[in-house]
Amino acid sequence: MSKTVNSVADAIQETKFKFPGQTAYYKGKVRDVYTIDETYLVMVVTDRISAFDVVLPRAIPFKGQVLNEIAAYMLNATKDVVPNWVIDVPDPNVTIGRMCTPYKVEMVIRGYLSGHAWREYSNGNRVLCGVRMPDGMKENDKFPKPIITPTTKASFGHDMDISADQIIQQGIVSAGEYDQLENYTRAVYQRGSELAAKRGLILVDTKYEFGKSGDQIFLIDEIHTPDSSRYFYAEGYEDRQQKGQPQKQLSKEFVRQWLIENNFQGKEGQVVPEMQDEWVEQISRRYIELYEKLIGDSFVKQDTNNQLGRIEENILNSLAKNKKN
Repeated sequence: MSKTVNSVADAIQETKFKFPGQTAYYKGKVRDVYTIDETYLVMVVTDRISAFDVVLPRAIPFKGQVLNEIAAYMLNATKDVVPNWVIDVPDPNVTIGRMCTPYKVEMVIRGYLSGHAWREYSNGNRVLCGVRMPDGMKENDKFPKPIITPTTKASFGHDMDISADQIIQQGIVSAGEYDQLENYTRAVYQRGSELAAKRGLILVDTKYEFGKSGDQIFLIDEIHTPDSSRYFYAEGYEDRQQKGQPQKQLSKEFVRQWLIENNFQGKEGQVVPEMQDEWVEQISRRYIELYEKLIGDSFVKQDTNNQLGRIEENILNSLAKNKKN
């Protein structure tokens, strides 16, 4: 039986494993990534949570399991559209995949005028990442055609908006490969939109990361999770738009809104507000609800006793099996 969410002790804040053949370790905002034999990447999805490119001080029980299991489902459902990096998912919090050299851009695609795009638009800007946005749009209106608004992939600090022309001119990605990234981005977004529609949802915007192994481009990291994507409920969307009402969202936007209401947007000098136990538990419940709506199945909580031991054992078993193969 899984334990009830009752304390931060139930959450995985970080991991510090030492695996045979380990050659590198990287701690991201949410993921701990281990490089094995310069061949495999072991991605442990912790329960850390970030917003405005800042890791918040409290980890959220079961959040890592939610993200990893959604990503595994979505990567499997899109592997016929674009090849992805996954080799094995040996644990609810772990994905093991082929090591790729990542492109230093995130491919953000937006079907609707929301979030960062809306904030820019409402400030009078009509060009985002070199892409012209039509005049006369309201918040959450659908674009005539999805727009791609890339960002740089920052090792530290904030990702920055960048245009396709700048990416090519600066030599971050070649022109030919960038065209392929855009084609893959549109294709995966289309499939993601179709999957969302089956669940009564609209995939508003999302981001993809790509890497290269040999001559092959692979989709890497997570996709279509509430951390990387924004969803609206399809039912009532048109009515809410016509009435100028906020859209009912399925994303972690509620966390960003709470931070904004408490005077935090990741800007210099701002302090992250205190996260009380009740708020941590509420976020955990919301993430589980997100999983169940997106996947259409009940979420099965993993036993939180000795989580790190379970994760380490499952990784070691998977690596041993894959090395034999």
